[in-house]
Amino acid sequence: MSGVYVYAVTRADHPLRLDGLRTVGGTDEPPRVVVHGPLAAVVSAAPPDLRPKRRDLGAHQELQERLMADGSVLPMRFGLLAPDDTAVRTALEAKRDDYARRLGELHGTAEYNLKAARSQDDLLREVLDGSDEARRLNQCTRDGSGTYEDRLALGELVARQVDARQRREADEIVARLSGLARASVVADPSKDDFLNVSFLVERARAEEFSAAGRTLAHDYGAAYDFRLRGPLPPYSFAA
Repeated sequence: MSGVYVYAVTRADHPLRLDGLRTVGGTDEPPRVVVHGPLAAVVSAAPPDLRPKRRDLGAHQELQERLMADGSVLPMRFGLLAPDDTAVRTALEAKRDDYARRLGELHGTAEYNLKAARSQDDLLREVLDGSDEARRLNQCTRDGSGTYEDRLALGELVARQVDARQRREADEIVARLSGLARASVVADPSKDDFLNVSFLVERARAEEFSAAGRTLAHDYGAAYDFRLRGPLPPYSFAA
C-alpha cells in the first residue's frame, strides 16, 4: 500500500458501520479500521492524486457523519495522509492520552447551534431613542439642514451603537444558555446575524436546553430571529 487516508479517531469499541460508504479518491478498497489499544483510526487506501474535489469532500464528510451518529468521534481534516498502518498506530500511541481525554469529554453529548438576528429598523429606533446626539443628527439629515460631516457623524455614531448593543446582547444570550452546556464556541456571524454560537450539551439535558432556547426566543420577542438547531454531532468541539 502506498499510503493511507485518515478520516477520524474513535474509541476501539465504537460502532463502525462502514458498509456502503464511498472513500476519498474512489478507490476499490472499502474503508477499514486500524486499532491500537483503546483507540481506533478509520482509514482507507490513499488516492494517487488527492485534490479537494466535491465528490471527495462529500465522501470525507459522509463517513465522519456516519461515525458521529453512533457516538464520540474526533474527525480529521480533509487530506490527512499517513505512510502506512504502522505510522497510524504510532500517532495513536503518541496522542493516546489526549485523544482519550477528548473522546471522554464528548461522550454522551450533542451540539446545538444558535444563530440570532434582529430587526434593523427596531435596532435603529433603539439607538435613536437612547442618544440625544443621534436624534439631533438624524433630524438634520431628514430636514436637509445637516452637512456632509453631520451625515458622516450620524453613520459612525449609529454603527458604534449598533455594534455595542449587539455585542452586549450576544454576551447576554450566551450567558443565559451556558449554564446548561459543558462548553460553548462563538463563531463569526454572517452579515445578517449578530450571533453564531455552538453549545456542547449532555444528551440527558437535551430537552431542558431546547426548552431554554424556546424561552429565550419568547423573552426577546418578535423583533428577534432565533434559529436553534440540534441535537447535532459535536463538530465544533471535536475538531
